[in-house]
Amino acid sequence: MICKDSRNDNDQTPVMLQHLMLLLDCPVVIAAIFVSGIGGTFQYGFSISVMTSPSDFIKELVNRTCLQRYSVALEQWQVSLIWSFTVSIFCIGGLLGSLVAGRLISKYGRKQCLLLNNFVAIFGALLMLLSRKAMSFEMIMVGRFLYGINSGVSLSAHTVYLVECAPKRLRGMVGVTVATFISLGKFSGQLLGISELLGTEQRWPWLLGFNGFTALLQLTTLPLLPESPRFLLLDRGDRLACDKALKRLWGNKDYSTEVEEMMKEKAALQSIHNHSVMELIQNRTVRWQLLTIIVYFTTLQLCGINAVYFYSFDVFRAAGIQEQQLRYTALGTGLCELSTSVACFMIIENMGKKVLLFRGYMGMSATLVLLTITVYLQTQVSWMPYCSMVLIFLFIFFFSSGPAGVTAPLPGEIFTQSFKSAGYTIACTINWTGLFVLGMLFPIIVEYLDYFCFLIFLIFCTACGLYVRFNVPETKNRTALEIAAEFERMHCKSGESKDKSTDPAKLSETITCETKF
Repeated sequence: MICKDSRNDNDQTPVMLQHLMLLLDCPVVIAAIFVSGIGGTFQYGFSISVMTSPSDFIKELVNRTCLQRYSVALEQWQVSLIWSFTVSIFCIGGLLGSLVAGRLISKYGRKQCLLLNNFVAIFGALLMLLSRKAMSFEMIMVGRFLYGINSGVSLSAHTVYLVECAPKRLRGMVGVTVATFISLGKFSGQLLGISELLGTEQRWPWLLGFNGFTALLQLTTLPLLPESPRFLLLDRGDRLACDKALKRLWGNKDYSTEVEEMMKEKAALQSIHNHSVMELIQNRTVRWQLLTIIVYFTTLQLCGINAVYFYSFDVFRAAGIQEQQLRYTALGTGLCELSTSVACFMIIENMGKKVLLFRGYMGMSATLVLLTITVYLQTQVSWMPYCSMVLIFLFIFFFSSGPAGVTAPLPGEIFTQSFKSAGYTIACTINWTGLFVLGMLFPIIVEYLDYFCFLIFLIFCTACGLYVRFNVPETKNRTALEIAAEFERMHCKSGESKDKSTDPAKLSETITCETKF
């Protein structure tokens, strides 16, 4: 192992310091976090939040384009329809990107996939920059579609690359940075969108094209970093390149234990190819891992975070915040999500992922109940809007400290190498489909249920929290085979041999037989 673990389990502070020192002792891993993140999930977060600020300018461009090109003055509902399609096409591109991501990262490698993906973002950024001058809102649509493809690929490629580059004891901590860069992207989109920066009539194309600059940054720096060691050994079978990559990433340390674990996995899966999505669905040995991915990623979209952000403006207005100040107040919610995600990075190796997920969803459930009550009473009790404000920030805190940070890297942790690409494909497909469906149905739900829509999201949060508590093992400091064995132990039928189900070596034989069958 990289370092000896001689700590007392009851003493939490030295654990955090120990992991931080271990991470600081791997400067190339730190570089990989920032380089892969700025051109990875940062793009996804930025693209989600960036369209709010220039919405009026884009709608004006739609009107002027149709008037100048077709001599047609659009009605308000027609402009809103075009605007909604422009925003939603990002999800369609993301779904397409997620469907091809698994095959691309398996064929070309994690690093190469990230590098090639930057050209998609750069081309989309050029369309955004030229759209106003060309008087073409269609260029914005195509640019959003390309941004979606870029985000769909990078969500998988960034996560897999980063988790596979980190030592086993740091995978939880490093995996959280995937969500941290999503939060950073959201906050950056909010910040750059204010009128003092790029949120003006003259500068909004530069705001939409900002993704191109982050893609260029990754394109120039990522070649300096090594490829994923696990990909080099398990997919390419190149032990020498794997050792070289490990040495660059982790320095002159003893990583023999990590390599031995990878070799065991390679031996267990020697005759098994990378599985397709259909093969993953049909394989009974990973049914609980697959169900866990479906539950986690469905709840991530249906947990109510979008509803809370949506109602935050009404709550802030009721609290007496002036209309022109609402945009700056919204920065506080983005900053809360970002700072909590950073805090989650610090504590995840102490508390474990299962604990963070369970507490996060249970905390979100309780907050949604109280938020429904306070929003209902905010017109009747003068100080109730302030309670709602506190609950909004509390909900964001619970979301960012658990589900947001833990969920993204999960497929790479609970699936063995041959199932990993298919697992990420399913996870990202659920994520993008949920985002698209929620974007289409949420206005209708709000129209009919108003703030009682929180109760729908409450059901999903509570159900997922209970599922985590009773059906999912802790994944901290465990290999994929060990996690698979723990899943099998938790869900083995009565009368089955406990020894067989908890032995990773025997389980790997079962996986091999099941796949061949």
